[in-house]
Amino acid sequence: MDYEYGAKKVMAVLASTLEIGVAMNVLGHMAVAMGAYADKSLMGEPLLPDASGTVHSGIAKYPVIITKVKPARLRQFIEEARQEAELFLVDFPQEMLDTRHDNDLIASMKAKAEPDMAYLGAMAYGNNSTLQALAGKFMLWK
Repeated sequence: MDYEYGAKKVMAVLASTLEIGVAMNVLGHMAVAMGAYADKSLMGEPLLPDASGTVHSGIAKYPVIITKVKPARLRQFIEEARQEAELFLVDFPQEMLDTRHDNDLIASMKAKAEPDMAYLGAMAYGNNSTLQALAGKFMLWK
C-alpha cells in the first residue's frame, strides 16, 4: 500500500464543555459514521494477520487528531468545513444525544432548523493542509 501518511488526516473537534463520558460517546458515534460513510481511501488494510495467524481488524491509515474548543468555535469550524468540498464532515448536534431510537432522531432533526442546533462535536476527513488551516490552533484533548 503506497501513500503519503501526512497528506490527509481525521480531525475530531469536541465541545470543551462536555464531560468525559459524553465526549467519548460523541467521539465513538462520529468515528463509526466516519468509517462507514467516508471515502474508502481513509482505511488501511481491512484484515491484519499476525505471525500466529490471528486476524486483527485494520484501522484508518491516516492520523486521527482529537481536539476541543468552546461551543461557539465548534459551530464556526462546522460552518467553515461545510464550505470545503474536499472535506468529509460528520457533525453531532445535541439531538443525537437526546434521542435513543433512530426514528426519534429523524423526527427530532426534521423538527429543528440548523441555526437552532447546539453541536457537541464534529469530525472531518481530508487534506491535512485544509484541516490545519481550519483548526491548526485548536487545543488537543488531554
